[in-house]
Amino acid sequence: MARSRIHIGIWLAGVAVAAPCPASAQALQPYAVVGDAIPEPLTNTRGDATRGRALVVERSSTCILCHNGPFPEQKFQGDLAPDLSGSGSRWSEGQLRLRLVDASRLNPATIMPSYYRLDGLNRVGTPWRGRPILSAEQIEDIVAYLVTLRE
Repeated sequence: MARSRIHIGIWLAGVAVAAPCPASAQALQPYAVVGDAIPEPLTNTRGDATRGRALVVERSSTCILCHNGPFPEQKFQGDLAPDLSGSGSRWSEGQLRLRLVDASRLNPATIMPSYYRLDGLNRVGTPWRGRPILSAEQIEDIVAYLVTLRE
């Protein structure tokens, strides 16, 4: 009996190690909102515009579901939100960052998801409970791309 308990204990310890970290273990990078922007990047490295464009046109969770823009290869772009063409002319890097991190700070009635927020959210899909929809690196990649859209 004691030997069985030891084996069960070892098995449970192995399961605990093999299981993914709880979502709540993912800490958000600290940031400061200044006016209508988050002026400082969420990471120590600049975002990559190429990766950012790939994220923008990805249909599973991001921008093209609601926005349209200069993506001629993409059929069936969204029409619920502003056109992303000219985003880099309309908003600064920091303003774009805040809109991605938590657009509800600017418009509490927005339908845009808070892509980098955990607290105070309602109706969160199971895959995103306790973790942000996008990582800090992904936010910075999208910002790097959107600032290139000048026309």
